[in-house]
Amino acid sequence: MAERRIGIIMNGVTGRMGTNQHLVRSIAAIRADGGVRLANGDRVMPDPILVGRNREKLEALARAHGVTRVSTDLEACLADPKDELFFDAATTQLRAGLIRRAIAAGKHIYVEKPTADRLEDALDVARRATAAGIRHGVVQDKLFLPGLRKLKMVIDSGFLGRICSVKGEFGYWVFEGDLQPAQRPSWNYKAAEGGGIILDMLCHWRYVLDNLFGEVEAVSCLGATHIPQRIGEDGRPYAADVDDAAYATFQLKGGIVAHINSSWVTRVRRDDLATFQVDGTHGSAVAGLQKCWTQSRVNTPKPVWNPDIPQAIDFFAGWQEVPSTQDYPNGFRVQWELFLRHLAGEVTTFPWDLMAGARGVQLAEAGLRSWRERRWIDLEQLEA
Repeated sequence: MAERRIGIIMNGVTGRMGTNQHLVRSIAAIRADGGVRLANGDRVMPDPILVGRNREKLEALARAHGVTRVSTDLEACLADPKDELFFDAATTQLRAGLIRRAIAAGKHIYVEKPTADRLEDALDVARRATAAGIRHGVVQDKLFLPGLRKLKMVIDSGFLGRICSVKGEFGYWVFEGDLQPAQRPSWNYKAAEGGGIILDMLCHWRYVLDNLFGEVEAVSCLGATHIPQRIGEDGRPYAADVDDAAYATFQLKGGIVAHINSSWVTRVRRDDLATFQVDGTHGSAVAGLQKCWTQSRVNTPKPVWNPDIPQAIDFFAGWQEVPSTQDYPNGFRVQWELFLRHLAGEVTTFPWDLMAGARGVQLAEAGLRSWRERRWIDLEQLEA
């Protein structure tokens, strides 16, 4: 049994998502468990170097999670042949440029989404990576959530029959920064720093819709800036000049209609921070991040509209929870392990690549255009 080391340049992991999901719950956890075991008994051991601007912060993070290498010199890291993979979880606006530099240095690529803030750049890096013959992937974490994995099983079983519609609700109240500190950094609300919920979340909804229900063919989207002023990390007010909510309807292949509300300005009264209801001819399903419930055609109650009397039907009682019949590890870790297997040659195809990332940027760009022009936007087929 052999161990294969894979050196990973991890850029931008001092932020919340980079630290918690990619370092602590993915790479550090994989290392603590002895690496990724391959079918032939070999193991893939990730060896990260944490890269950023603040050496003190990098060193503290490395000490806390058993990482021995840090650097503030990205160019030197890209030039080092012993590290073969470049990962980025820093700001969206810089990502395409960083990917280009990493491709030019011969590195494999695995990055957060969006892969760029413009479709032109997202397509460019995807095509460069393909031409260079490197392996590349994009984080599409929601596909690996327990709730959506259970929902996928329900769909694949044929339980729903022909799917008619999908209704999604995502979001929560992000505090303005005066009454309570905000849960999201201020760049999310600044156009100059690549903020906005449409650019952020429609990239997610593209891969969720494409992979679970049907390819997105068109979008109608209305954005809103409900809270135009917030308080920054420095305690000073700033103008929030991008959308903090999006109300989008999608036409999917096969005649399915999907509608998803995305908001950082909503108070939660539902099963989870994100829920999807899928209605089909033979049954329905509702999935959150962890759980999934179903209701069949024969178990559907027969309500009668009468607003003058209290509702006698308990509409929650007629649903059955899909059981957890297997372990569901952290979704970010699952995809990291798949990509590491891909680098090791055990997984020959990796569908969530930079072209998949470009399709997400395409939908976000179309959503912004739909809002601006107040009309439906058809999506063209993207070619690698």
